[in-house]
Formats: sequence, structure tokens, C-alpha cells
Amino acid sequence: MGDITYGLEGMVAVVTGGSRGIGLELARKLLGERAKVAICGRKQENLDAAAAALSGGENLLTVTAHIAREADVNALFERVLEKFSRVDILINNVGMNLMTPSAADTEVAQWQKIIDTNLTGTYICSRRAAAVMKAQKRGKIVSISSIAGRKASPGMGIYGIAKAGVEMMTKVLAAELASFNIQVNAVAPAMVRTDFSKPFWSNKDIHEHVVRSIPLGRIAEPADVVHPVLFLASAGSDYITGQTIVVDGGVTAL
Repeated sequence: MGDITYGLEGMVAVVTGGSRGIGLELARKLLGERAKVAICGRKQENLDAAAAALSGGENLLTVTAHIAREADVNALFERVLEKFSRVDILINNVGMNLMTPSAADTEVAQWQKIIDTNLTGTYICSRRAAAVMKAQKRGKIVSISSIAGRKASPGMGIYGIAKAGVEMMTKVLAAELASFNIQVNAVAPAMVRTDFSKPFWSNKDIHEHVVRSIPLGRIAEPADVVHPVLFLASAGSDYITGQTIVVDGGVTAL
């Protein structure tokens, strides 16, 4: 899949949570497309490591930001606009989960942390990007959802609720922003081989159980998610909006 290209040269992309996992691979591929890329994360050391790994030079900007804090998001976009003058693509990639064996018994503080990161943060970033894109009369917003937002999963109940909210937000924003030539879509993966899901796939028994439920017979690699995201960020998706592409190896087809 490495030879696939998307015509993103010169585009300015903001990737939240771009220092690790899917976000890092998205940033790598965008830079390979000769796009200008801004990545954000909460830890400076992770951003420094990502910058060293990406070697993006003047086409890469790293910004420390907590996306659930409006002031941080405003500062992020100010930095991006100062350096690159516009924002063509926003990829809402940040996601986190705290294992919650029972959503009904979870403390409200734990609920709030999961919702803030996965749903509220996605809204704040999308809202800020939309303001820039409306003035430009063009833009692409792509959010990373999850099949947990469509199918109740043990330990991931509140995370799934948040991701279901992301998918509805995608539809709402798509309808509201269509007249400004802004397309809003999402990608919903199943388990992906990243640090986020490592407690599952690194356990031999759990891994084998999960793989048995996947028609394609393997869990996803980051590239399996990156390519659909970049398609939705490209001109090839100009007539697609309000949609969620499920990337699950056929799990939800069963």
C-alpha cells in the first residue's frame, strides 16, 4: 500500500494525537505526500521523538496541546495559521480509554475524562477548524471513530458511547458545513496494532479469540486505517460527506 498517493502536495493538515500510533503514521504519510503537517500531543517528549522520527523539516510543526481545553486548541490553530497560513485538513485522531467493566457503575469523573478526550475534544477541534475552513470555502474534517461506537464491547462502554457521539457529530457537521464546501467524514476501525490496544493483541489468548471473529483473519495494521483517512482528506472524496467508513476486516458484516 506504500505506493498509493492522494494528491495532497502543499495541503496543510492538522493531526491531533500525532506523536504515536495511527496519528504518527498519518503524519508520516502526509509528509511523504509533501503536505505541511502540524501534530499535537500532551507530552513534549513524545512530540520530540515523533519529530525526530518524521524528519519533516519546515513542513512539520509540533505543538503541545490538550484538545479538551479550548485555550489549548485555540493556541494550536494560531500556531498553525502563523506558520502555514491556512488549514485544509483536520484529522481528529486523539483517543483514549480507561477500562470500565460496567458503565453503570463507573464514577462520573472517569466518565468525564473519557468523554472529554474522545468527544468534547473532537468537537472543540472541529469547531475551530470549521471557522478557518468556512472563510476559505473549503476543507476536510476526518475523525477516527471505532466499531466500539456501534457494538457494545467489554471494558469499552463509555469509550463506545463517546465514539457513537463522534459519528453523529460527523453527520451534523457535514450537514451544517456542506454549503461552505467542507466535507466531514469518519473512519471506524476495529482493533489496530498500536500501543492503544496492546493489552489486547499482546495477549496470545485474547489475540487468537479476536482474530477468530475477523473474516479477513488478522487485526488491522496502522496503514489499514491511514489509507481510508487520506482518501477522505483528498479531492477523491469531494462528493462524500457525513459518512463513516468501517475498517474492521469484515467483523460487522457478520
